[in-house]
This record gives sequence, structure tokens and C-alpha cells, in this order.
Amino acid sequence: MTALQPLTATPMAERVIDLARGWIGTPYRHQASLKGVGCDCLGLIRGVWRELSGKETEPVPPYAPDWAEAGGIETLAHAGRRHLIEVVPEQALPGDVLLFRWRQSLPAKHAGILATATTFIHAYDGTAVVESPLGPWWSRRIAFAFRFPDTLP
Repeated sequence: MTALQPLTATPMAERVIDLARGWIGTPYRHQASLKGVGCDCLGLIRGVWRELSGKETEPVPPYAPDWAEAGGIETLAHAGRRHLIEVVPEQALPGDVLLFRWRQSLPAKHAGILATATTFIHAYDGTAVVESPLGPWWSRRIAFAFRFPDTLP
């Protein structure tokens, strides 16, 4: 991912970032999505969506921590395409959802929200929701990027 151009964030992007920052400190809990109580990376994205739209995107079936290794399907990317607008990762802007692939041979299985050109917000296993630097280690693992639509269903 290249450095992002400084652009004026849309009102929706600013709202997404503000809401995501409101989750910082929420403990990591696999499959959860409750601000201040617990969430995982998907739970953070779902929680921000709920705060924006007032409803859940779709029912989420139970999933194991190794779901990507076991299934081999781009489950997160398919869900992103159903609800968000896919953008080229190199054109991601603050407020966009980033999906990360741990290894080239595996589906993307981690998600976060780009907060600035150099930071992103995500639920980190073993800790909590944090705003982390988007350094080279993370940048080279970005597989997909999605933008919240200006109006949600």
C-alpha cells in the first residue's frame, strides 16, 4: 500500500472513524460485538455498522479462530462486497475497512478501519480494540479494502 493522498474525509468517513475510536479499549472477545464489553475484528466492523444503520448487516454464523485455514474461502471479502463498496487497496482512505491476509495462500481473516494515512483501528487478539501504526508489516498484508456507502440500508 502506498502513502495515502491527503484528502478531505467525507462526513460518512469521519463518522466511521469517530465511531471506531469509541470502541478503543473494548476487550478482545472472539465472536463478540458489544462496545465496552468485548469484540473481535469482525465484531468491531459489525458494531460500527450497527451504530451507523441501527441494525445488523446479516446473521453471522459461529466461526472458529481457524476458520480461514479450514475453509479456504474469502468469507470476509464476500461479506464486504455484499454491504460495502470495494476499492483498490492502494486507494483506501481513512474510514475504509481493510482486510488483511496473514499468508498469501490463505483467505483474508483480519479486519480493521483505516483511521489516518498511517494508523488503523482493530480488535487485536489477546488485548483490545486499539489504534495501531499501519507500518510495513501490516501494509504488505492488505488484501482488500471497502468503503462504507454514504447511505446505509
